[in-house]
Amino acid sequence: MDVKGQAAVVTGGASGLGAATARLLALRGSKVAILDLNEAKGQALTKEIGGIFATCEVSSEDSVKGAFAAAKAAHGPARILINCAGIGGASRIVGRDGPHDLTRFMKIITVNLVGTFNVTRIFAAEASNLEPLNEDGERGVIVMTASVAAFEGQIGQVAYSASKGGIVGMTVPIARDLAARGVRICTIAPGVILTPLADDLSPEARKALDASVPFPSRMGHDHEYASLALQICENGYLNGETIRLDGALRMAPR
Repeated sequence: MDVKGQAAVVTGGASGLGAATARLLALRGSKVAILDLNEAKGQALTKEIGGIFATCEVSSEDSVKGAFAAAKAAHGPARILINCAGIGGASRIVGRDGPHDLTRFMKIITVNLVGTFNVTRIFAAEASNLEPLNEDGERGVIVMTASVAAFEGQIGQVAYSASKGGIVGMTVPIARDLAARGVRICTIAPGVILTPLADDLSPEARKALDASVPFPSRMGHDHEYASLALQICENGYLNGETIRLDGALRMAPR
């Protein structure tokens, strides 16, 4: 798909991986709608790149439908969806205070897995009814965001790994579901990426993370995620795949 002139929706687009992808899509001529809960950052980014911002809770059907309606009113129906909204959290299944807090587990699953599914299903229903863009019959493209924790979850990542493993598990079935409708979907599974969350790391912790990556021996950059997301949009033969973006990293238990 040629992204120029196409309407794109980026969840979690106010910062980190989502913001980098929103910037790149805008640079390539897409009409970008940023969906996020952080209105201050989202509005600031839309002033920088153009487009619109809509407050959105990804696990809420009404919130997502309202945000998509605002994006459609501004840009027309979306052809591109980038799912970057998500949260983290670390807790062992049995810790000093007893079993893993169930409310915390459900929150991470709800935002990361249910939220991704919710946004994807609503986007796909709309995109399925659009006119094809090319001889392949392509109508839209979806990118979901998992993590290498889906495969090698570390100690304390049971909830996070479960949420990201669910996203990986959805990728092929959704691709098969949407094949007849001309909508592609792929998932990116990043390794250790240098986002604002890394600002709290000590120099020693940063150095250890860099050294854990075989090559290149450094944390990844958000623009590298954005570049891969763009390639998924542009390469019409990428479908139903989860792509690790991790410098050959395989996570240790801790």
